[in-house]
Amino acid sequence: MATAANAPLALTMGEPAGIGGEIALKAWLARDTNALPPFFMIDDPDRLRLLATGLHFDVPIQEVASPSAASTIWPDALPVLALSDVPPTSMGQPSPGAAGAVLRSIDTAVALALGGEVAAVVTNPIQKATLYTQGFTFQGHTDYIASLCAGSDEPPFPVMMLAAPGLRVVPVTIHEPLASVPASLTTAKIIETAEITVSSLKREFGMAAPRLAVCGLNPHAGEDGTIGDEEIRVIKPAIAKLRAAGMIVSGPHAADSMFHAAARDTYDAALCMYHDQALIPIKTIAFESAVNVTLGLPIVRTSPDHGTALDIAGTGAASPLGLIAALRLAADMAGRRAS
Repeated sequence: MATAANAPLALTMGEPAGIGGEIALKAWLARDTNALPPFFMIDDPDRLRLLATGLHFDVPIQEVASPSAASTIWPDALPVLALSDVPPTSMGQPSPGAAGAVLRSIDTAVALALGGEVAAVVTNPIQKATLYTQGFTFQGHTDYIASLCAGSDEPPFPVMMLAAPGLRVVPVTIHEPLASVPASLTTAKIIETAEITVSSLKREFGMAAPRLAVCGLNPHAGEDGTIGDEEIRVIKPAIAKLRAAGMIVSGPHAADSMFHAAARDTYDAALCMYHDQALIPIKTIAFESAVNVTLGLPIVRTSPDHGTALDIAGTGAASPLGLIAALRLAADMAGRRAS
């Protein structure tokens, strides 16, 4: 998939009642001090103008007809690829009527990335509960975007990574009840998740020989089977096969001693067995600046690792640090892919 030279990043609207528009405006205002790559929004220009006025942000909004015009406009105005039929929304109060526009913004961004018109897709947070009322059947952004990529030359196997300076975590199982994790955790799933993670660390993070540390599932990594046997039956066989394939893999490690500073220096990514095992440490270390990255796609996709923050939407209190980090990481990853 060829990408146009100097292609900008596409930033989706996200939940219009949330903080997505506000942090996009703040990111544009901080474009020079943070050396941000050019991006454009897929949104309603009038909505953004009204938001900027209400927040007293001096952000000129300029509509563009195509992504190629965004880089030229970028220094002087925030480029916006107009999204039609976005209903009026009160900040902090999601409306089911906006669900169609939220999904069209994502659809457009992914199509542009698959067509090589943008370097990467960066997504603003969505309110899944609102989408579910309108028939949305996906767990979230990750599997929805993977479904949009299903017809591409590179069949997707989406893997979630959370990345911050000094720590990258990858959960093998994601949004499922904790009680169902042991049954859904398989040697094959661990191997495939690890292979995609290592491949991405090489291709998109520039690592020649990535080091992967694998968490155990049980307390103290099972203590040789005395506190559960998943480490013996499921995890250790996966590690053995990954090592046999030439990968640098350690574990299974006890999760409670794997995330302190000295331990983090010994690996490039931690492969965790379930959602909170991965997300608690990284959100403790980098709550505002962690980036959600989807590996295993034919396109680059990142997102700030936070939600819609409805409680502060429209107040001007939202931090743009997560979005700024997501934009910068998307540009870095896209650049390494291209080279």
